[in-house]
Amino acid sequence: MRVIVQEAPFDPGAELNAFAKGDTDIGAVVSFTGVTRDVSGGLSQMQIEHYSGMTERALTQICEEAQHRWSLVDVLVIHRFGVMKAGDNIMMVATASRHRADAFAAADFLMDYLKSRAPFWKKEVTADGSEWVAAKDSDEDALDRWS
Repeated sequence: MRVIVQEAPFDPGAELNAFAKGDTDIGAVVSFTGVTRDVSGGLSQMQIEHYSGMTERALTQICEEAQHRWSLVDVLVIHRFGVMKAGDNIMMVATASRHRADAFAAADFLMDYLKSRAPFWKKEVTADGSEWVAAKDSDEDALDRWS
């Protein structure tokens, strides 16, 4: 299991190629890469903040929960902080398991957690000013299905 919180960009293809390499008992690898999008049409940058240490611990705990709930061979979570532009990769989740159902379910679970509960704060900056991104009810509803 690897949890990485970093400011630097990452290459999802390289990360996926290295993920779980050499594990011969894996039957499925599922990955998702989140990309900064310009929802309002005027985004000049997205600023993501976190508390070092606390964020890594929270992400590690949720990855451990995913490994416990599903039969995962490996888990990878990468999440960036700092300033990003539209089109930049924000985060990546990869799960590996013997069977695809576990890999898909665990990746979905991790994404729902990252979207709603992970300790990151996002601010959108446009020509008109800046605004913190509020939590969405739909993200909380998605996470509730795992309770």
